[in-house]
Parts: sequence; structure tokens; C-alpha cells
Amino acid sequence: MDLTVWVARTLSRNGRVFLADVLRGNEKLADAVNHLLVVGFYLVNLGFVALYLQDDATIATSRQVFEALSTKLGVVLLVLGLMHLGNVFALNKFRRRGMMDREQTPPVLPQGYTQPVAAGPAQA
Repeated sequence: MDLTVWVARTLSRNGRVFLADVLRGNEKLADAVNHLLVVGFYLVNLGFVALYLQDDATIATSRQVFEALSTKLGVVLLVLGLMHLGNVFALNKFRRRGMMDREQTPPVLPQGYTQPVAAGPAQA
């Protein structure tokens, strides 16, 4: 449980800056998305742990207890790590798309325009 809380706080604290950049500096939206991601992390983590840690095998020795626990905990950590990488990949994709949109808009409004030239008869 302590590991879940530590990871969630670390992701929240360090992910906020990244989210603010992805969301073009909208701090309120970054905080809201960050909070939703933390809540989702808790729900998925605790739900997955609750479902995955149940075991019907008979455990006779203390060695088997540690082996079963380490296997279960290792799988939980790997799945959560993969989910985190998927989230970072998706947010990075949004960030790149936003950066491309910002680069396509001119920094200053145009000062004027040029009249189109009317097409005349073909010259020989």
C-alpha cells in the first residue's frame, strides 16, 4: 500500500509539469487531469492487486510464501509500469501534436495582403 501511495505522489508531482506543457500552459486543466490520472491509478492499482493476489495454491513453507508473494508483486509492478509507459506515450503524442499546431500559426498577424492578378488572355 505504501508503494502505491509513493508511486502515485511521485507521478503526480513530476507529471504536473509535463501535463501543463501538453495542455499549453492551462494550469487548472493540468491540475484537473493530473488529479483524474492519480485517482485512476489508485483504482486500477488497488483493483488489480485485489484480484491478482488471490491464490488457491496450498503453501506449506515460508519459502513458498515469499516466492508466491514476489511473483505476484512482480507481475503487478510490471503491469502498472507498462500502463504508465502507455500513458506517457499517449500524452507525449498529444504534446507533439500541440507543438506542431503552435508552429503552424504565424507569430504576428499579417499586415496586409496582395491583390490577386486577374488572368488575362494567353500571350504568345
